[in-house]
Amino acid sequence: MIYGAMKVAIGGPLKLGFRPWVEGIENIPAEGAAILASNHLSFSDSFFLPAVLDRKVTFIAKAEYFTTPGVKGKLTAAFFKGVGQLPVDRSGSRGAGEAAIKSGLEVLERGELFGIYPEGTRSPDGRLYRGKPGGLARVALASGAPVIPVAMIDTEKIQPPGKVMPKFMRPGIRIGKPLDFTRYQGMEGDRFVLRAVTDEVMYEIMKLSGQEYVDIYATAAKRQIAEAAKAEKEAQKEAQKERGGAPRP
Repeated sequence: MIYGAMKVAIGGPLKLGFRPWVEGIENIPAEGAAILASNHLSFSDSFFLPAVLDRKVTFIAKAEYFTTPGVKGKLTAAFFKGVGQLPVDRSGSRGAGEAAIKSGLEVLERGELFGIYPEGTRSPDGRLYRGKPGGLARVALASGAPVIPVAMIDTEKIQPPGKVMPKFMRPGIRIGKPLDFTRYQGMEGDRFVLRAVTDEVMYEIMKLSGQEYVDIYATAAKRQIAEAAKAEKEAQKEAQKERGGAPRP
């Protein structure tokens, strides 16, 4: 009931204001369990995709969204629960992988749609990064549910970092044909199988999205970008010292 109300309250205005275009909607089964594996360009991805689907889709979200203290924290937690997101505690020896598997299997056992971002985090520059096999592949093999590749397109352009007001433009969603990995069932302990399953899904997402593929994890790319920015800042400070503290022109 809460999900339906939130979908009307959020999904309606999203569709009316941004008019997202959709291709391949027929690839979403009318009933039964399925995994939606999507690229991740923007915070809004978890809202645009459910907005265009008739069925409920449950994503996982970091636990911090649900545990922040205060009134704002409670409102945030209520919002995420209302839009069908589940908290994932990323602490512990195996982190988000184990939490995603448990959450995903519970959703799929109910015959529902489970959404996951194989990259593990948002792309820092619009490119597609290597998928993490811990969550997606193990959930797929343990459940036997089909994996449906999804490509979110241009969602990162709606509200770039640092921008308060969104840009009203039409994002896109391409939904690929279901991928069947039941031939690998019982092999979720084989890291080579997990890697192969994940790479096959990422290849399909790449074809749907048209993104440039980068064979490193997005988390590593974010570290590299942060380190490069820090190094540039330090270099600017040193250059300013050499100029005797004169301000930059």
